[in-house]
Amino acid sequence: MARIRRLDTEIVCKIAAGEVIERPANVVKELLENSIDALATRIDVDVAQGGSERIRVVDNGEGIHPDDLPLTVASHATSKLQSADDLFRIRTMGFRGEALASIAAVSQFRIRSRTDGFETGLELRVEFGRVMPPTPCGCSRGTLVEVRQLFGNTPVRRKFLKTTATEFGHISEQFTRVALSHPRLHLTLTHNDRTVYELPPADRLIDRLGLFFGRELAEQLIWVESESDDIRMWGYVAHPDQSKATRKGQYFFLNGRWIQDRTLQHALTEAYRGLLMVGRQPIAFLFIEMPADLVDVNVHPTKSEVRFRDSQRLYRQLLSMIRTKFLSTELSSTLRMPAVAGEGDTTADVGSKGPPPHPTPPQTSRLTFQQIGQVEPVEAVEPVPQAEPAEPAELVEPTERPQPAGPVGAAKPRAMQVLDRYIIVEGDEGVVVIDQHALHERVLYEQLRKRILSGHVESQRLLVPRPVELSAQEAATLLDHEELLGQLGFGIQPFGTNTVLLNRYPAMLARADLDRLLRDLAEQIGRGGPKPTRRDLLDELLHMMACKAAIKAGQRLTSEEINSLLEQRHLIDDAHHCPHGRPTALVLSRAELDRQFGRMG
Repeated sequence: MARIRRLDTEIVCKIAAGEVIERPANVVKELLENSIDALATRIDVDVAQGGSERIRVVDNGEGIHPDDLPLTVASHATSKLQSADDLFRIRTMGFRGEALASIAAVSQFRIRSRTDGFETGLELRVEFGRVMPPTPCGCSRGTLVEVRQLFGNTPVRRKFLKTTATEFGHISEQFTRVALSHPRLHLTLTHNDRTVYELPPADRLIDRLGLFFGRELAEQLIWVESESDDIRMWGYVAHPDQSKATRKGQYFFLNGRWIQDRTLQHALTEAYRGLLMVGRQPIAFLFIEMPADLVDVNVHPTKSEVRFRDSQRLYRQLLSMIRTKFLSTELSSTLRMPAVAGEGDTTADVGSKGPPPHPTPPQTSRLTFQQIGQVEPVEAVEPVPQAEPAEPAELVEPTERPQPAGPVGAAKPRAMQVLDRYIIVEGDEGVVVIDQHALHERVLYEQLRKRILSGHVESQRLLVPRPVELSAQEAATLLDHEELLGQLGFGIQPFGTNTVLLNRYPAMLARADLDRLLRDLAEQIGRGGPKPTRRDLLDELLHMMACKAAIKAGQRLTSEEINSLLEQRHLIDDAHHCPHGRPTALVLSRAELDRQFGRMG
């Protein structure tokens, strides 16, 4: 029988290195954070072969006192903690005192440093965990750390490194995070003796966003900010036209540290609900400043995950900040055409001005495109009380609403329908091409949503209940969710094994195929996969109902219907996108038309 024994120091160091140092990018991250804590104003990063052969980081910070240099590679030796209580008010990037010791255990390690008051510096070398005596050296004020042959003594770990391009991609991402969170730092990145980035100090974040992510994205970023008591949020979010298939375009920074947090990610996703296509993720660069004692950053070896004292407060603040901004922002999609042959790039330089002003969309409380029921007077359905606590992202409206910006009684725009699916409108900004189905779908969705929120969904009661034949499973699914359907304005009751009786339905859906709609509702509710929350299910059903009831592509509209639909475009919150995230309109600006026709004067 095996006996318990204490592991030797070499094995312990290798295990610790495995927790902190997964790949070369982790080394770069730790060294950059140390330089920031040393109050450096310039940091130069030089790597070879994706960091597997060499990583060198040089800064002009305060440097390390000669007496402290040997302690830099000792396990859990740090100047940033004095007591256990300090763990709950971390204000520095690093604090555990394990990074350099872990790196030195699995590499050929060299560190040299000089502080003010000393004419020479001191150099310390470590050969795969074996520490050499320090020796004097000549060096500038600051610190140089060089790491060679990473994982040279752990060939299995080295074998699992990816290609040079992949590993350098991870290094570049770590460099990008630091460059965004500290724009006033002078930073350089060199790979295989080729300069990749030379970043002088920047006063404005937008300059670096344009550099790393392109001018097209930067020009469409929207400034957001919010301050609540001692928590401040600010940054940029992308126009819904700009999105990604993954969350890789989402950057959250807490007190200068890049973090990952599911609560913040979920709040961001909720803020874009209905503005992005299914499966697309928003892009954002958001910064949070808060007292250190309100967050625990000591929950993960790489310090990328944190634990907030009140995560729901942050959720509500971030969600409200973005939604309120969107309500006062023009989110129409712009139709971009190829440049005319031989024409120079006339795009303005990114960052030459602050966030562009956006007009506030007009707001009113009711819609005019009514679909009236068949027989009985419309009645209001009483709200059904929730059986369970509300979800964090419950269907809520911002408390403060933008004021109407459009004059009442303004002249109607000239419009025409083409191809029985698009409406062409002349506007002040140019020509607007509207997708009639997408716009009407958004109108119906918001009308249903507002009425559910107010607890007054207008239902049409049938004098004679209507039997709807379903499969036995579909009927059982609908009857199991009778209360949820009641919130949507439907009244059903059992009538045999595979039939339900429909006795009322939402008045605004009078033109919909109600039999098909009930079948689709049953399919949506009873679909496989993870069980959705009540809030998500309700929202999905609203999306589906609006889509089924909206006017279709290929449907000819009268001039009265066209004008009525256009009027409603100004009466809803998010007229720019359908509930599934597709744009409802594209704008072809006058400037773009002039450019295409050569009218450059």
